[in-house]
Amino acid sequence: MASVERLKERAGIEACHFVSDGMALGLGTGSTVRYSIIEIARMIEQDGIDVIGVPTSEDTRKLAEKLGIPLLPMEQAGTLDLTIDGADEFDNNFDLIKGGGGALTREKIVALASKSMVVVADQSKQVETLGEFDLPVEVDPMQWETVHNEISSLCPGPVRLRGGEQEPFVTDNKGVILDCAFGPIISSPLALEKRIRGIPGVVEVGLFVGICDAVVLASSEGVSTLLNPIGRL
Repeated sequence: MASVERLKERAGIEACHFVSDGMALGLGTGSTVRYSIIEIARMIEQDGIDVIGVPTSEDTRKLAEKLGIPLLPMEQAGTLDLTIDGADEFDNNFDLIKGGGGALTREKIVALASKSMVVVADQSKQVETLGEFDLPVEVDPMQWETVHNEISSLCPGPVRLRGGEQEPFVTDNKGVILDCAFGPIISSPLALEKRIRGIPGVVEVGLFVGICDAVVLASSEGVSTLLNPIGRL
């Protein structure tokens, strides 16, 4: 059996089968999609494809620049052809929880600007119902305590400031993140997303609903591609 890391690498490469010459690409953030970025750079250098990337985080920007992938900032990109990204969880409806790496706001902006989205994940991320992974919510740092109290009235488990009050994690957008322990009960992610986004001080919610079109899945049985039957691919 191939190692988990080798399977993640194969899945990241497999996701690039959706990439073609002339595309504008959203480049996601995380350890698995890193392999997709490396493969895109190889395709540029060895296969001669002409693509441009829009990074979803500073870490991704640095990696893509190091590998020689041409980049545009989000504000100049317009509509993208495809985004390849990771996920912390996905369910049978292809809805996602994202934000474990702290880049959820930029990731969602890029995904929503894209004609299609492919997620690269390993089998541990596949769930029946979202919420076992704590739901990340990016908030204005000046309002995090108020938002914390509001979300705590909705969330059955703890709501924690990522990094703690002494050294909170700060996103690329200078926000902070609340990790919300809902547990695997998020059966109506769109309704929950709307409710949390309505709280003053919330910047973005790590629920990606109706955006993902395919998951390239690394499992103990190998790599497979799951296509969303109502997706755009």
